[in-house]
Amino acid sequence: MKIILAYCGVAAIYCIALVAGLPVATLTQVENIETNAAPHRTGEAVDFKNDLLPMFTKLGCNAGKCHGSAIGRGDFKLSLYGGTPGTDYDEIVRKLRGRRINLTDPESSLIFMKPAEWVEHGGGTIFDAGDDHAELLLKWIDQGARYIANRRLTHVSVSPERFVATEVGDETALKVVAHYDDGLIRDVTSLTQFVADDSSAVTVNNDAATVKTNRSGRHIVIARYSTEVVPIELVVPTENVTELPADSSNSFIDKAIRDALVDLRLPVSPQVDDSTFIRRITLDLTGRLPDHSDEEINSHFDRHTVVDNLLASDEFVDFYALKFAQLLRIQSRVDKNSVLTTPQAAYAFHDWLAQQLRNGVGYDQIAREIITASGDSSEYGPATFFTVVEDARLQTEFTTEVFMGSRMKCANCHNHPLDKWTQDDFHGLTAMFSKLTRSQVIRFNPLGKNIHPNTGQAALMKLPGGEFLPIETKDGRGVFADWLTARDNPYFAKAIVNRLWKSLMGRGLVEPVDDFRSTNPATHPALLNQLAEDFIEHDYDIRHTLRVIAVSTTYARSSIPIAGNEADTRFYSHGVQKALGPEVLADAISDVLGVAGQYGKEAPGTRAVELRDGAISSNSLDILGRCDRTNSCEGAPSPTGPLAQKLHLFNGALLNGRIGAAGGHLDQWIKSNKPPFEIVTEFYRAALNRPPNQDEIKFLSQWIDETKTSAEQQEVLEDMVWSILTCREFVTNH
Repeated sequence: MKIILAYCGVAAIYCIALVAGLPVATLTQVENIETNAAPHRTGEAVDFKNDLLPMFTKLGCNAGKCHGSAIGRGDFKLSLYGGTPGTDYDEIVRKLRGRRINLTDPESSLIFMKPAEWVEHGGGTIFDAGDDHAELLLKWIDQGARYIANRRLTHVSVSPERFVATEVGDETALKVVAHYDDGLIRDVTSLTQFVADDSSAVTVNNDAATVKTNRSGRHIVIARYSTEVVPIELVVPTENVTELPADSSNSFIDKAIRDALVDLRLPVSPQVDDSTFIRRITLDLTGRLPDHSDEEINSHFDRHTVVDNLLASDEFVDFYALKFAQLLRIQSRVDKNSVLTTPQAAYAFHDWLAQQLRNGVGYDQIAREIITASGDSSEYGPATFFTVVEDARLQTEFTTEVFMGSRMKCANCHNHPLDKWTQDDFHGLTAMFSKLTRSQVIRFNPLGKNIHPNTGQAALMKLPGGEFLPIETKDGRGVFADWLTARDNPYFAKAIVNRLWKSLMGRGLVEPVDDFRSTNPATHPALLNQLAEDFIEHDYDIRHTLRVIAVSTTYARSSIPIAGNEADTRFYSHGVQKALGPEVLADAISDVLGVAGQYGKEAPGTRAVELRDGAISSNSLDILGRCDRTNSCEGAPSPTGPLAQKLHLFNGALLNGRIGAAGGHLDQWIKSNKPPFEIVTEFYRAALNRPPNQDEIKFLSQWIDETKTSAEQQEVLEDMVWSILTCREFVTNH
């Protein structure tokens, strides 16, 4: 009989009736039996949403590689990580004519026999009969396989949230507690799935709810219960026995970084000298090589003053206008049918951004004006924001990546598997952007709508993670802008300060910078919070946050590792060497050589960082790895580099055609009879902001013949200039 029931499930009622020669029950009668069946296993009723679905998640049944995939497995499809409980219930209880559930003999239910592998199961044995998970499933079926959701989960807490080991190999137990809207608090550790971000660094025992550290460093374990995911930080110190040097800094940045280094026992590299600091900060704030003499540094050098002067410069405005133009993907664009963004619109948007930076307008006001913009994009720059992508759904992805640092794309098709975003969140925001024309003139279109894929109806406007907007709301962008720029918004300020941090420090506290989520926590969560709070308290002032970072001890740390911190890539025990961006590198080469680049039809002498349209043609910039702004510039490097860049620098016209060009620095100095060694020293100062060191002088002396004129040694000098412009020290900010 069990074999028959295994293939009949809830439809066993039909099978029994046929075998016994009794009348066949209707589906309605079966549902009534299912609902009213008396439980044989005692105890509190099993909550389908808060007990059973988390168990499926823990066991991996509704993961993307199993029944939670887009097409399911073996004609059985569950929502990813239990995102839509109602459809999961229907799939388990009602689909396949109810064959997955057998109310009269729960152990003959297909939903039990498959994972117990009493019948063949492609996923192998998931649980053994008699274990806690098997008993929970059987208890639910025995109680009538009812859809019960007695309470709503509000949040979960884990302990420990942060575990600092004493040595590699330490182990700790984990505990997860769920909090519900009716006040109930209960231990749900047995229903929680734990996954290590790096399984080679941490061993997870899900049955015992323990984790064991296998390698020094900072590691993350994700705890997933129901729809909540919470990161657990494991800190494993190195075997170094070291004390950090005293630091008198009162910067909250330095304190947070130092605390992490102490926990990890990571030694720190020393501070850079003044010449290195000037080159680093000038490139970071203006995208230009410094123009300071040794006399200036020695006579009245003060790092705070240098930072302030750079932040007040026109060059700062040019460089950060470029950075924001890349973030906002400003460039003229034409598709097969129409012009999406005119060159005039690209120029207008870029010029508007530069003016906001010049005037010190708060970032909250900048964002608000962009999000609510309407009008002719060729005249009013911010309206160009709505011609960057082709449709409203792409606009939602673009907007949330830029202003929230969140990748909401997954929620277009299903609830986000690694974040809190639901399909209602995605399509609710898309509904706002659907009410706009998408042409040169951006205007409100009351007939615009976005069809929700689940309902087939027009989606209602909704704030991400928040409430649906009132039906009478017309243009929801103003409400969204209010929510986004509110002082308690958990995404807006953090997203921009994280980008500013990366601009100066070489990597984000959250990396990638457009992927904020609980399953991708910051390396220094408290520091990120402090930076965001400080940014808000200072009226969203971009210059203020850049200054706070730039004057810290952490920023001025040498990029040369020392014994014990060579493997550190995330904790700032030494500086990060940052490759110069294509525009910055092109300008630096022009400055050192004294030969300007040419970009499209722009006026001669126009610098690459000043280009106002990302589509302006330039083979050199493209080969150096210029970002194609049709997509995010925060992802992987250009596919043309770095090999193409190296070949171009090795034997391309960008260098070889200009090193000895008429009117360039080398040509001028040779014609002025400047001694060869002085010429080389001038190029060292211009490119590296320092004279040659003793080893370099010794090497150069082997090639430079002081008895010959510079003209007689032009070929040697050209080779030396080429070597300076292709060395790692020049092409990076270090």
